[in-house]
Amino acid sequence: MSALAYAVSLVKKWEGCRLEAYPDPGSGGDPWTIGYGATGPGIKKGVRWTQAQADDRLALDVDRFLKGVRSVLKRPATDAQLGAMTSLAYNIGASAFAKSTLLRKFNAGDIGAAAAEFLRWNRAGGKVMKGLANRRADELEVFQS
Repeated sequence: MSALAYAVSLVKKWEGCRLEAYPDPGSGGDPWTIGYGATGPGIKKGVRWTQAQADDRLALDVDRFLKGVRSVLKRPATDAQLGAMTSLAYNIGASAFAKSTLLRKFNAGDIGAAAAEFLRWNRAGGKVMKGLANRRADELEVFQS
């Protein structure tokens, strides 16, 4: 399986897909979101997508995150490792991933310590979230495969 396929599979599984735009749960408004977590120009209240539109946008977004993850790696990664790190970056943001201890440890060649870092990204609003803990365990499993 390619790195892109690993990442798309993880993101699809954990993000879920909504074909009608919905407001940000935190703000009750912007940014409006649709598909598998897509935001940006043209996404606002009342927008509806087909499944094909959601899948196409996901492929573009995941490819963009994959390129971003590759750009900060200083050592080779397997497709599984790259896919898992891309899923993490998609969820936490490219900037947070680029500053992460996980990336620093991976780049230093300490793959075991890098793997353990996945499980630390399990909080939202300071609280441990079961869904995030489960997602991180899944990403860790792929990373180690």
